[in-house]
Amino acid sequence: MSGAGSALPAGQEKQAFGVYVHWPFCLSKCPYCDFNSHVRHAPVDEARFARAFEREIKTTAARMPRRQVSSIFLGGGTPSLMRPETVGAILDAIARHWPVADDVEVTLEANPTSVEATRFAGYRVAGVNRVSLGVQALDDASLKALGRLHTAREALDAVQIARQTFDRYSFDLIYARPDQTPRMWADELKTAIAEAAEHLSLYQLTIEPETPFFALHAQGKLKTPDETTARALYDVTQEVCAKAGLPAYEISNHARPGAECRHNLVYWRGEEYAGIGPGAHGRLDIGGVRHAIATEKRPETWLMRVESVGHGIITDDGLNSEERADEFLLMGLRLTEGIDPRRYQALSGRPLDPRRIALLRDEGAISIRLELA
Repeated sequence: MSGAGSALPAGQEKQAFGVYVHWPFCLSKCPYCDFNSHVRHAPVDEARFARAFEREIKTTAARMPRRQVSSIFLGGGTPSLMRPETVGAILDAIARHWPVADDVEVTLEANPTSVEATRFAGYRVAGVNRVSLGVQALDDASLKALGRLHTAREALDAVQIARQTFDRYSFDLIYARPDQTPRMWADELKTAIAEAAEHLSLYQLTIEPETPFFALHAQGKLKTPDETTARALYDVTQEVCAKAGLPAYEISNHARPGAECRHNLVYWRGEEYAGIGPGAHGRLDIGGVRHAIATEKRPETWLMRVESVGHGIITDDGLNSEERADEFLLMGLRLTEGIDPRRYQALSGRPLDPRRIALLRDEGAISIRLELA
């Protein structure tokens, strides 16, 4: 990635702005996944998709130029199925159309297979400086049940390659799996922490509608831990990670202080981000209005739309002050740091209800570190 674009207007230097790029293709569809991901048995025309990404980036930047990009996240799907040259073309397109911060965080999601790990050096050359690995479990039986295509050994080998290649790396695990006990999870988590330098994303398994797991669960063929056990697994997660120096900074994310995923903080703190690619979402301030933007989910339909009109947008709604404040509140309360009530009031035009705040505080549901004005 090269180029830094034009100088920024005064006062914009410290405003976070992220760019999310969605690569929608996977080798197989995991049975628990309800993300916008697609399996194609014929080779994907990466060059054509790269040109479309570049065009949508150009069109988006024209609507809100001169933002400084503080973070880029290549998500999916499985972005590590892209050739490093494709990733480089996308990052170069971003740098051509927006100023990019010198310390920009550039994350790429990757499957921890041996084949994809061989591309890590190429991604680093292309401009990626942080990788997020979808490990999901550290035993082969669980990986097979989750529909993953890698083994535990292969995953740990990929983590080692990531450690040697990138300044920063993270990996994901899923817990509250069938037959998993708190002791089993604690042991697995300790192994994971020994491999994770600074960041872990730990997700409790949820049964999402319209997934194979949903059908199996409804038929009684897939049994997940009951509510009491799930709560015990959550408590183990918090205790083990905190003791190891990776406290939770968000519902499902743990990091050493200063190692939080800066791109995800853009979402949770209610900052601006552009969504590029099939099924991507964005939040952009245009003409003094916060726009909630979504693109066409189907990859080939998105591709033809971008080639025809320059973008794949199918939803572009202006949020009123109440909607924007509610979104800020809902996203911000995911974070350990919480929200600033003064910002909520600035967005909504009214303060939070003191009676409700007092009730939630008395019930132990919230804590207050800043008195309401």
